[in-house]
Amino acid sequence: MTRISFYVLKGNNEQHRQLFACRLIEKAYYQGQQIYIHTESEQQTTQLNHSLWSFRSDSFIPHQVVSNDNSDEQSPILVSHHATPPKLMNLLINLAAEQPGFFSQFERVAEFVNEDPAIKTAGRARYRFYQQRGYELETFTI
Repeated sequence: MTRISFYVLKGNNEQHRQLFACRLIEKAYYQGQQIYIHTESEQQTTQLNHSLWSFRSDSFIPHQVVSNDNSDEQSPILVSHHATPPKLMNLLINLAAEQPGFFSQFERVAEFVNEDPAIKTAGRARYRFYQQRGYELETFTI
């Protein structure tokens, strides 16, 4: 069964939330994980794409933005706001307000919540959703 991890971050800065996601993505990548990053919008996809290239000057995180016309998604890290994962992957990083319908195909899901009222409210709703369906939940306060 899919394991769900919630990361509760201080503050309400979206950039800090994405930076923490980049760090977790980097760690998972170096552990050999196949990672799918689900974003809220095209703007967030673009921001995260940029962040993955630039969040650390000494780091290289190979990734690819998935679009409807991509036919070859071979990267170990894929990013999209509208596509379903084109292949089986281990870890779902969810940066969207709702859990995607395909979350249960992953071994693990990482959710990020901060003190922004909208993000916190959406995070609580996702937590209840997973809890009511019997998923194993863990929470990390960062």
